[in-house]
Amino acid sequence: MTNTPPDDSLWLRRFRSSPESRVTLVCFPHAGGSASFFYPVSAALQPTLQVAALQYPGRQDRRHEPSLGSVAELAEATFAALRPSLDRPVAFFGHSMGATLAFEVALRMQERLGRGPVTLFASGRRAPSRHRHETVHLLDDDGIVGELKKLSGTDSRVLGDLELLRMILPAIRSDYQAAETYRYTPGPRLDCPIVALTGDQDPKVDLDEARAWAEHTTGPFELHTYSGGHFFVANHQAAVINLISDQLLSLTT
Repeated sequence: MTNTPPDDSLWLRRFRSSPESRVTLVCFPHAGGSASFFYPVSAALQPTLQVAALQYPGRQDRRHEPSLGSVAELAEATFAALRPSLDRPVAFFGHSMGATLAFEVALRMQERLGRGPVTLFASGRRAPSRHRHETVHLLDDDGIVGELKKLSGTDSRVLGDLELLRMILPAIRSDYQAAETYRYTPGPRLDCPIVALTGDQDPKVDLDEARAWAEHTTGPFELHTYSGGHFFVANHQAAVINLISDQLLSLTT
């Protein structure tokens, strides 16, 4: 009996075609997030860069699929889904839990294919080697909603829609479980550049934890700090998109 690889079309959303692009930016959403979070990035970078955003199981058009409750499970499934697309240069951008997941997928890519992404953008997340004891996934539904409101990571219209909330809370809880139970296993470092992005008022990441991403690569490292909290990317969208564009175009020219 053979294992059937995950369907690329289930996992990846390519909002616009950019056939002239020399690199594909793969975007990894935050806990509870979906591929549509990155639609503005795709629109802004088209046609210079191809953007593909991941759609995790358990949300939007995949809401009837069971969520995966560990980063290891997500990383294995994501790598398998991406594998057919990894014969050309790719960069990874992950926000919050997505940054941890992007890191783990990059490790698998480097180990199994002999090459990693051309750049890993790690946004709104402490370095894998920096652990905090967090238990949001053990809270009741009201507690999780309170956490979402505090971080301002979910559309306020969603938070006020009880029916919609009931649909997405299982996926959000599963994502929090994956992020909070993740433990980094020391091993080989990446050899690609890592660009860390953080908000100066993010309660989930301090500057030392963001700076520690440098320990996870033998390549260049940059840290960019923006005003704001955990979802600083929403208020600094243009600056973040310009950073991505400048970094990737410099590697492909």
